[in-house]
Amino acid sequence: TGAISSLQRQMEIQESELRRIRSEKELLQKQLREREVQLQAVSDKFCSLTEEQRQEEAVVMMEEENQNLQQVVAEQEFQLAEQNKFISELQGTISQLQAEVGTTRLHLLEQKQAQKETQSQFEALQHTELQTRVALELISSKFERYRNKIIQATFSVEGIQDPQGELTDDELLEAMQKIFNERTEFQQMLKNKSSR
Repeated sequence: TGAISSLQRQMEIQESELRRIRSEKELLQKQLREREVQLQAVSDKFCSLTEEQRQEEAVVMMEEENQNLQQVVAEQEFQLAEQNKFISELQGTISQLQAEVGTTRLHLLEQKQAQKETQSQFEALQHTELQTRVALELISSKFERYRNKIIQATFSVEGIQDPQGELTDDELLEAMQKIFNERTEFQQMLKNKSSR
């Protein structure tokens, strides 16, 4: 947005400069028309003189005026050429700025679209995370109940001492292994007696 504002300000400055140059161009054209009017006035003045005076004075004045006018016309044509060149450059700059504004707006639209997609993905991830947490809590709850049942079953066996405080998983496994070993030994003893 800042880039677009900057480009638009540059465009406004260039367009203002373009209007100023065009105004100067119109002023120069107006001055040229005024010179033509002056020349016509001089020509009208000559009409009131005698033929001989008219010719002599006309030649002198017209030569002077012609030189002045040629110089003015040459200067004004040079200025007009320079202004036309500058106007072309300004128009080129304005076109370039307009293209940059369009490109910047396109980039902004693309960024907004990407932001929307990212937001949508983020919301989907949040939803997935929530579902995962719920599932994890459910699994943890089931695991804890299952573990408690194992503890109850393990320490309800005769000859196994009740745990002192909270059991670790290793202690629980050790107690279960002890029961398993004792059962195995007992079964082996029964087999031995049976065989005898």
